[in-house]
Amino acid sequence: MFIRQMKRIPLIMAILVLDIECYANYWLALFKEVGSEQTHSFELYDGCEPDLPALSHLMRNNTTISFNGNHYDLYMIEAALQGFDNQQLKDLSDDIILSDKPSWMIGKKVDVEIPRDAYGKLRWNHVDLIDVAPGKASLKIYGGRLNAPKMQDLPIQPDATISPEQRKQLWTYCLNDLETTELLYRSLGKDIKLRVDMSKQYGVDLRSKGGAQIAKAVLQSELQKEGVVTKKPRSRVGETFKYQDPGFIEFTSPVLQDAFARVKGATFKVRQNGQVQLPESLDEAIVFKGGKYKFGIGGLHSQEKKQNVICDDNHILAERDVASMYPNIILVQGLYPKTLGPKFLDVYKSIVDRRLIAKSKGDKSTSDQLKLVINSSFGLTGSKYAYLYSPELMIQVTITGQLALLMLIERTEAVGAKVVSANTDGVVSLCPKSQYAALEEVCFDWEMQTGLELEETRYSGLYSRDVNSYVAVKPDGSVKGKGAFAAPNLMKNPQFVVINEALYAYLSKGTPIAETINACSDVTKFLMVRNVTGGAVWKDEYLGKAVRFYYSKELGGDDCIRYAKNGNKVPMSDAAKPMMQLADTVPADMDRQRYIQMARECLKDFGL
Repeated sequence: MFIRQMKRIPLIMAILVLDIECYANYWLALFKEVGSEQTHSFELYDGCEPDLPALSHLMRNNTTISFNGNHYDLYMIEAALQGFDNQQLKDLSDDIILSDKPSWMIGKKVDVEIPRDAYGKLRWNHVDLIDVAPGKASLKIYGGRLNAPKMQDLPIQPDATISPEQRKQLWTYCLNDLETTELLYRSLGKDIKLRVDMSKQYGVDLRSKGGAQIAKAVLQSELQKEGVVTKKPRSRVGETFKYQDPGFIEFTSPVLQDAFARVKGATFKVRQNGQVQLPESLDEAIVFKGGKYKFGIGGLHSQEKKQNVICDDNHILAERDVASMYPNIILVQGLYPKTLGPKFLDVYKSIVDRRLIAKSKGDKSTSDQLKLVINSSFGLTGSKYAYLYSPELMIQVTITGQLALLMLIERTEAVGAKVVSANTDGVVSLCPKSQYAALEEVCFDWEMQTGLELEETRYSGLYSRDVNSYVAVKPDGSVKGKGAFAAPNLMKNPQFVVINEALYAYLSKGTPIAETINACSDVTKFLMVRNVTGGAVWKDEYLGKAVRFYYSKELGGDDCIRYAKNGNKVPMSDAAKPMMQLADTVPADMDRQRYIQMARECLKDFGL
């Protein structure tokens, strides 16, 4: 005899985050209203069945938000609505999680399909955050990046039989996941609004799509209006091709002339994964005027390490970035995927032009939408699964960009300025003020010859561990950090943010390292978040696959977080204490002196 849960119809058109927990004898669908403590739960276990009409009503009349719901949670809800029992739900759950097959294929085997209308549109108003969020991380890691109050892994093994006491434990765990999902949803507010606006314009639901998926859908819509058929790309594995001289690349120095000759003579080959292999002849660093530069499939990189460049009153330190480098190279050279034909260029140019018009008018929404399409579409030229796949185009664009930067480097050096860094689409130079007018003229001539446009940003100092990790200080005292020294964001796990802030203050204002660290009262800035393959333990406590910790002066080097599978030390966790539940204040045992020493070591990485 089943006991039906109390029927409770949620408010119509609320926004709710959702999550599912599934075991052989217990199933839970939990919903939380965004901005409220109100929850709605539906449980299935021996002696209790969910109110399926209420669950169906909730899904049909509200906006639901999930993390990976399009590939898991929605299938589980539809299966429950069809009357699956606990074991059937568990079997479906295991098949989805453990199989390498897509969810729709697994669901189809048991006649479970997410409800759609005749046009294929999802009948439920649902947004999945997994592809919208940048960085491709787990929900727990995103929680760590957002300083979620609690980081918690699944407390009970998936194959366990759930006791009555454990149901409450799983309910509480599931609620914590919902609170993390809501935190992520709020942090992605601008990204989701952008997708909502684009969905209205193009008549396609883009709310759950990543940048590349949006570019693919929008371009496909635009191309089809022009009668262009977008086909699945054929396999290009093993094919070879040459770089084609665009006609405007030229050098005067023998070293760079030789590099250009090597590029034209190189053979590019498509690997098994569909990506292009860099020829061995281009894998050698180019040494020019004391600098070292290397070609790459993605862009040119200088090779400096432990470098600091400080600008005095007689010099100008500036970075010149190429505006929209790859899209403009495509347009300048008239490049298009062979499978799409030259009409691709008409469509592509119209998008670039519309974006420039929107930007000039201050229409930020339209400008941001089209920028997303333009920037994301280029990456699809290197994906063997995309109809835009065109390895020749991708190489033609990236190699042209690298050669163009080398032209700019050669001409910058020729007027007496010193190039101190170069990376993908920009060059940083230190120029005597007496030669700045000559450098400006050189840059103008370069723009006329290449058809590209340069944008200048001035710095008072540039401090580099390497080309990908540096701190740049602007004349107004503001700071730009990149790589290991970048400000916290959804792309990057926090790693003792207080250290970077101490470096920023020291390099921009001369504030002593110890002063910044000793004055910091924000506990989140002392924490590191890490992925731990197989899960982590501290003493006898299992922490999970995503951990958060700080350095304690009460612990020794042997007191560390360890891998659950082999007992080895998790990197950088010696004398570390977990903080899975975020404290309100900085703990008394925080080893501030260790953070001070680590920051000072970073100064050595800058050659200071």
